[in-house]
Amino acid sequence: MKHGKKLVSIMLLAALTAGCGQAEENFDNIPLTSAKGTNIFFKNVSVHDPSVVKYDGTYYIFGSHLAAAKSDNLMDWTLIGSGVTKGNPIIPDAKNEMPEALEWAQTDTFWAPDVIQLGDGKFYMYYCNCEGSSPLSCLGLAVSNNIEGPYKDLGIFLKSGMVSEPSENGDTYDATRQPNVVDPCVFYDAEGKLWMVYGSYSGGIFILELDKNTGLPIETGYGKQLLGGNHLRIEGAYIQYNPETEYYYMFLSFGGLAADGAYNIRVCRSKTPDGPYCDSQGQDMIECAGPDGSFFDDREAELYGVKLMGNYKWAWHEGENGEKRKGIVSPGHNSTIYDEESGKYFIIFHTRFESKGENHEVRVHQMFFNEEGWPVIAPYRYAGETTGKFEKKEAAGIYKVIKHGRQITTQMKESVDITLHFDGTVTGAYEGSWELSDGNQLKIMLGEESYDGVLCKQYDEFGEKYVIGFTVLSEDGVAVWGSGLAAVEE
Repeated sequence: MKHGKKLVSIMLLAALTAGCGQAEENFDNIPLTSAKGTNIFFKNVSVHDPSVVKYDGTYYIFGSHLAAAKSDNLMDWTLIGSGVTKGNPIIPDAKNEMPEALEWAQTDTFWAPDVIQLGDGKFYMYYCNCEGSSPLSCLGLAVSNNIEGPYKDLGIFLKSGMVSEPSENGDTYDATRQPNVVDPCVFYDAEGKLWMVYGSYSGGIFILELDKNTGLPIETGYGKQLLGGNHLRIEGAYIQYNPETEYYYMFLSFGGLAADGAYNIRVCRSKTPDGPYCDSQGQDMIECAGPDGSFFDDREAELYGVKLMGNYKWAWHEGENGEKRKGIVSPGHNSTIYDEESGKYFIIFHTRFESKGENHEVRVHQMFFNEEGWPVIAPYRYAGETTGKFEKKEAAGIYKVIKHGRQITTQMKESVDITLHFDGTVTGAYEGSWELSDGNQLKIMLGEESYDGVLCKQYDEFGEKYVIGFTVLSEDGVAVWGSGLAAVEE
């Protein structure tokens, strides 16, 4: 590979700059070790549909099939329990504890739950069960004095999928316009009200206000529809409030969760918890629905929401470690969290991997907000980094870039190379310009599109090195990630 200029390894440059690195004052002297070395260590865990909650200094994630794990640093995970089996500490005997739910949904397992601590100090698990090939589902509530369980059933409070019986709204259930009652996310709004957003495929994503004392809906019915319909492949809604922007951000997973399902993470936002939610193009998400008479038709869905990430792969370059690296496949069903102690936002999701079938693991990336108030995701998994400052001469260089696009596709978005020159121009796979302000705020033009985001230093686990990277977003909702490959002389 020839670039026509003298190259300086950007991992050495990163090691000499006080950018976004581990939360250590002496970060500059950290040796560049492998991901399994003494300084960067990841202990992975398999929890599908991870929903995060922090309690007493520990992060907990709860997922499908009664799986749960915990971590003190979002890098080193310990499995608490998994499977609908006797002895799982989350629910030790779920088949006898929740027989009504399993019978109604005609299943022997549980789908994605959410756990929240209410005002009485107890922990409430919003669990759900689904038949799988249809929206025959239920949502229930269980409670525990201990976040790790055991959780005791309080009963079902919402059902879906009735063929001819009246629905909770009093009319006949219609799967094209009424929700599949799974994938709950329970949250407090800025005024202290309690809400639950939920839904998957079928009639779309819905929201209900809950009683803060009981945790149950304050009214009957399915609540208010926010988006979807006609079996559109959208699920896993998760809402995060940002007090600085004063927006509620609803994260969603478009596509199918399997390795060949093209899962991808998108976001929209609203000034009120129950909508309307709009994307960066100003489109009202209530218009995001499948065509009449359709079934899993993604053509309309592609046009909506800010796509933050889908399938991707960082290309290998001669001289780097990780020649046999694998791509990330179908990342999705995320949760997010704001850590008040560190002032950081994180996004937690499960992902599959290239050539590894349906095997999946949890990943955590730091998340920032750009000048337009939209979230942008750090290119690499979280390794303790904090936001820092850079000079233009440090930011100039050759970068691998991944453009995530807007498609719902199984295509692997593989990185290509560009160069950010000292004179503010961009050459390579994309032509354009760039400028840096406030030490880490990056604006970059690639072709006719303008992108806005953040420059930071991260640990590249594939290349086993520190790099300067960036994460930016265009107005029409296309995310671009950059990973420093080499510096260039002035």
